[in-house]
Amino acid sequence: MASLPDPGRAGDDTGSGAAALTAINVAACAAAHDLSMEKTPGSYRALTRDISTQLATLHVGLPSVMKGFGDLSKASMASGVLPEKFKELMALALGVAAHCDGCLGFHAKALVRLGATRAEVEEALAVAVYMGGGPALMYSANALAAFKEFSAEAGRSG
Repeated sequence: MASLPDPGRAGDDTGSGAAALTAINVAACAAAHDLSMEKTPGSYRALTRDISTQLATLHVGLPSVMKGFGDLSKASMASGVLPEKFKELMALALGVAAHCDGCLGFHAKALVRLGATRAEVEEALAVAVYMGGGPALMYSANALAAFKEFSAEAGRSG
C-alpha cells in the first residue's frame, strides 16, 4: 500500500495513484466530513477531487499529523485476516453511519478498484441500515450512488 500522496499530486485524479487512494481513504474521510455534511454532492468524483486538493494544504501545514494518519490508514486497511475489500466494505458502512459523503466517495472508489460487486456493497449497506436505522437508510442510497458512479467510469455495470 502506498503512502499519502505528496501535496503536488493531491489533486491528481487520473487513476495513476490507485494504490495511494486506499492509503488516503481514512485521512480523506476525516478531512471530508465537514465539507460533505451540507448536502449530497452532485458528483462523488468532483467531491473526492476537491477533498484531495484540501488535503494538500494539510500535508503542508501538518506534515507529521498527515504522515501519522497515513501510516494508520495503511496499517488498518492492509490485507490480513480480513481482506482489504472486506475492510473497505466496513469503511463504506461506517461512512454511511457517520453521514460522510466524502467517505462514501473514497471508499466506493476503492471498492470498485478492488472488484467489489453491487451485491457485496448492498449487503454491507444493509448492515449499516440495521445498525443505524432511518438515517443510515438515507445515506445508503448515497453510498450506492457513489459506487454506481465509479463503476460506470470503470466500465462496469453498477
